[in-house]
Amino acid sequence: MIRNYIKTAFRSLLKNKGFTILNVLGLSLGLVSCLLIIFYVVDELSYDRYNTKADRIYRVNEDLKLGENNVKYAVCMPPLAQTLKSEFPYIENTVRIKNVGLRHVKKGTTNIIENRIAFADPSLFDVFTLPMISGSPATALAEPNSVVITETMAKKYFNSTSVVGKTLTFDDNTFYKVTGVIRDIPTQSHFNFDFFISMSTFPDSRSTEWLRSDYNTYVLFKDAADHKRLEAALPAFLSKYSGPQMQLELKMSVAAFEKGGSFFRLNLTPLTDIHLKSNRTGELGPNSTVEYVYIFSAIALFILIIACVNFMNLSTARSSNRAREVGVRKVLGSSKTHLIFQFLTESVLVTLAATAIAFFAAMALLPAFNQLAGKDIIINSQTLVWLIPALLLIILVVGSLAGSYPAFFLSAFNPIDVLKGKLSAGFKGGGLRSILVVFQFAISIFLIIGTLVIYKQLNYIRTKDLGYNRNQVLIVQNTFELNNQANTFKQEIKQLPGVENATLTGFLPTSGQKNTSIFFKDAAFDQKKALFPQTWEVDEDYINTLDMKMVAGRSFSSQMATDSSGIIINEAAAKFLGLKDPINKPLYRSNGGKQDISNSKAYHIIGVVKDFNFSSLRDVISPVVLVMAHNTGALSVRADTKNIPALLSQIQDKWNELSPNVKMNYSFMDQDFDAMYRAEQREGTVCIVFTSLAIIIACLGLFGLAAYAAEQRNKEIGIRKVLGANVSTIAAMLSFDFIKLVFIAILIALPAGWFLMNKWLQDFAYRINIQWWILPLAGLTAILIAIITISFQSIKAALSNPVDSLRSE
Repeated sequence: MIRNYIKTAFRSLLKNKGFTILNVLGLSLGLVSCLLIIFYVVDELSYDRYNTKADRIYRVNEDLKLGENNVKYAVCMPPLAQTLKSEFPYIENTVRIKNVGLRHVKKGTTNIIENRIAFADPSLFDVFTLPMISGSPATALAEPNSVVITETMAKKYFNSTSVVGKTLTFDDNTFYKVTGVIRDIPTQSHFNFDFFISMSTFPDSRSTEWLRSDYNTYVLFKDAADHKRLEAALPAFLSKYSGPQMQLELKMSVAAFEKGGSFFRLNLTPLTDIHLKSNRTGELGPNSTVEYVYIFSAIALFILIIACVNFMNLSTARSSNRAREVGVRKVLGSSKTHLIFQFLTESVLVTLAATAIAFFAAMALLPAFNQLAGKDIIINSQTLVWLIPALLLIILVVGSLAGSYPAFFLSAFNPIDVLKGKLSAGFKGGGLRSILVVFQFAISIFLIIGTLVIYKQLNYIRTKDLGYNRNQVLIVQNTFELNNQANTFKQEIKQLPGVENATLTGFLPTSGQKNTSIFFKDAAFDQKKALFPQTWEVDEDYINTLDMKMVAGRSFSSQMATDSSGIIINEAAAKFLGLKDPINKPLYRSNGGKQDISNSKAYHIIGVVKDFNFSSLRDVISPVVLVMAHNTGALSVRADTKNIPALLSQIQDKWNELSPNVKMNYSFMDQDFDAMYRAEQREGTVCIVFTSLAIIIACLGLFGLAAYAAEQRNKEIGIRKVLGANVSTIAAMLSFDFIKLVFIAILIALPAGWFLMNKWLQDFAYRINIQWWILPLAGLTAILIAIITISFQSIKAALSNPVDSLRSE
């Protein structure tokens, strides 16, 4: 019986090649889009799940509110990890990780800059699953000046993985013994370090301070449910250990601190939530956002629905072509059940062919998709374990869903009416089919609105006035390598032709380097009048080099000795402090420890700089204080020449004169800015690509429907032509039924699109307003696409010879 169903289905599909090709093509496009999006979503959701104990690992976070300042940290206090383990028996282990930053690692006589280096406790390999190729996980990080490296680094520096006992030289003066080699950390990890240095090497790791946070701290519970017990115990625990230091340094108890409207709290984040749900200060790497997982999942679902709707519409539109077949089968004894199985078999075969094509197309397109989405997705045996069952499920579910309505619709025909030719068929008789077309185009219009809004927002990010000029700024990285010659390097660069100005500091709007301090409006250190700003060390050329604008006061000057205690604040800081005329007003900066006038430095405000963006446009510009100090993190050079390569060569020569053994690294500020938003730019591009595919799939279905509608009205068209109707009249008549449905879809999609995209924009502190023309443009685009799609079939039908259609009458 099954063999007969399959054989008959093949014959029917081959007999109607045009219908089969349209359905297979539409489903293939839908499924390949879904597969690629599924790969993306699975990749995003798989972060940190390579850890065998992932469900029991949590990171401890710190939330601080001081006055009106709110800061969320991913780092905690130095003694927290060990104290937690000692205090709570249901904690199996804890580990701290501290990002080291840039270091030079020597290979032969060459110093290579490495930036994936971290200090880690010996318990690292017990908490996280980091398989070791050589060395002992239990003792690898037990001794000071020990380092564990990844397999790639072992091959890079020693051309072998058997390197335990060998030595690596950092910064020309620090030697580390290699005590272990681990497999490369999977890409799907919220941290990706190549060097783990023993935490005991770092003296600060033994600090007992409870009011300072520098360490990413992780807890491994004995049971996954124990995290609730710890969260409940954390307030009392923190009060017990931080209270005495708070009393000493702030001269107030924890209760008094909180009574003043401030708080100091600890909380937990599951390891597997960090990548998609955490965006705190002190993260070990850039994280993504879960909203794009939702967006792409919705797009995949929409595309699949559109493809299924196409199948259902085309199948039911062909009802008159198959009505006599159904009638004859019923007269010859076929039951309704057999007919349903027959039509479902055809549907599943079409889905099987489409899924096979989609699978191989997805494999072929995966490298291009990886480049587009900034991913490194690979299909391996582990992927196939879930992919093959998923594909089989897709074939059964999509085949059954897409074929269910046509199967029940066609099998329900009355054989007597069919054989007498009384069956009403065609486009006009399809109420559900019209609803599906409306639904399909409503989704397409919604996706068009979403694409336009995303494009406008991303373009706004690229073109917004940021408060500084990022163009024509060359950044020479790591000028601290020049030691006491860094300032000499700056002065020599400023003398080069084509250089407008230069500033020496690592604190740049695009650098990601951050630092916070506490300032008070008065010497009484009233927490209600505290300011917790970004505090950046800059030189006298900073404002002019970055082309920032002063709205009050002046910039720093090397000729003013008092500027060593002068500060420049941004507009956000002035607003926060409630200062209408902030010039010459004092601010007091705590030096840490005891909080009183004897342990602070008094500053006076000499200027207010216009607000400038230094983090994501999703965040409101926060207060910034610029202090004049010596910082040699980087040299930013504003060029005034079109011949950048020649200037770059001259700067390279100057570098080589001062530091011949260290390679000069550089970037351009506009490129660094683009890198800050690269993930969002890529995700926006992915949205545009898949929206375009959704529209193409919808057009394929509309094209097929128009063809069948014209075919079923060919006699009417012939009569109208004989009676004098011209081509444009007939084409308009055939198009009207479809355009009417598109108008209904527009009425549904426009308010829904406006509401949902407005909600999406709320995540950006700096965003566009959805302009009025975007909604009608989306509607007009849908109408234009529909007209173009339908017009070919309509004009073809209108141009046909009426003799051919009326010959049988």
